[in-house]
Amino acid sequence: MQDDVIIYGEPLAPRVISVSLMADFKLLLTFTNGEQRLFDAKPLLSVEAFKPLNNKSTFEAVKTAYGSIMWPNNIDYCPDTLYAESCPFFST
Repeated sequence: MQDDVIIYGEPLAPRVISVSLMADFKLLLTFTNGEQRLFDAKPLLSVEAFKPLNNKSTFEAVKTAYGSIMWPNNIDYCPDTLYAESCPFFST
């Protein structure tokens, strides 16, 4: 596990270390603090910059990069926002 990164005295949110595809444009993210969180990417699909993700094969090409996630054509998302907009995941 990586130490917290601090910028101007404030720690950054944990960073993404793995991503797994779930149903209905959801992503299971594992963060540097060990948390697993569920991120619903469906709302992004109507935003112009993310419209290529409507293509299933493009969406499924997601990978981790630089503490965040990235798709083909350098489509990425802020890791702080990923953490803030995701919810804790508890497997059953």
